[in-house]
Amino acid sequence: MMVESLVSLFERELDRLENELRSFRSSNSLWKIEAEISNSAGNLAIYLIGNLRTFICHEIGGFDYLRDREREFAAKNIPLEDILNEIQLLKEQLPLSFNKLDDSILNDIYPVEKFGKPMTYGYFLLHLYGHFNYHLGQINYARRLLDQA
Repeated sequence: MMVESLVSLFERELDRLENELRSFRSSNSLWKIEAEISNSAGNLAIYLIGNLRTFICHEIGGFDYLRDREREFAAKNIPLEDILNEIQLLKEQLPLSFNKLDDSILNDIYPVEKFGKPMTYGYFLLHLYGHFNYHLGQINYARRLLDQA
């Protein structure tokens, strides 16, 4: 039941990410930074994709993926369609990855130690969900602040 809920929630948030990116009036605005906004919406989107592809699709689902975290924040002017294609791939791989889990494994230790301590699958997946939403909120804020007509 919990795994099914996580799949549903992540799918919903990926739809929201896609809608948020499509809502930018100008693709140039995806890459704007100003004042206290140090990461562009485009870079945050690439980062979120890399994060989920690494910790869910690769580590749980076994999908081939080598993360380039530096590129996630250094890339500029990637066409919106390329980012949307990456989101689509993630939307395909995510449920297949979660299919390898069931609720009984959520109390087992996740194979990658983050934050200097072991975490259960359940804890880490909830962390990833909250982390995704935090940055999705930043993307929404950047769009409303920097994407002026």
